[in-house]
Amino acid sequence: MQITDSREIAAPRADVWQALLSAEVLKDCVPGCQEMSGSPEDGFEATVVQKVGPVKATFKGAVTISDVVEGESLTLTGEGKGGAAGFAKGGARVTLTDSETGTLLSYDVDAKVGGKLAQLGSRIIDGFAKKMADQFFTTFQQRVEGPAPEQEVGAEDAPEPEKKKGWLRRVVSN
Repeated sequence: MQITDSREIAAPRADVWQALLSAEVLKDCVPGCQEMSGSPEDGFEATVVQKVGPVKATFKGAVTISDVVEGESLTLTGEGKGGAAGFAKGGARVTLTDSETGTLLSYDVDAKVGGKLAQLGSRIIDGFAKKMADQFFTTFQQRVEGPAPEQEVGAEDAPEPEKKKGWLRRVVSN
């Protein structure tokens, strides 16, 4: 299963790069990730709980980083074993380029499954893999960009205290 997409991230490329190498950020972004430890140099160990169709499994596996071009691109490769449910493995080639709004993150994901999971059929597996990739990169984007700035309420948009109090009195007295 191949998935190719890109995202505009409103952050400098250096910040996006650091986030890609952070075990804490990766743990927060991988859907169902219970534990993540390690380093970019030695690889990461992860425990992920997922339900694919009727099959729920705990995958224990490793993620390695390779083909590193500092600040520009890398490949994340992972493999997890889910006991009787089977296995999942795949990789993502991630490329960063400067854009007008910050950084363009492009990715090319290749995923494979085996065991009981493979018996679910390609339609379920393909949909699940796309959903996982979308969730990962959406969460990653939100994490790197930080919380959305709150809009200031202008004087014309502020609620009128007296009207609100009168409305509350009518509700309470009824």
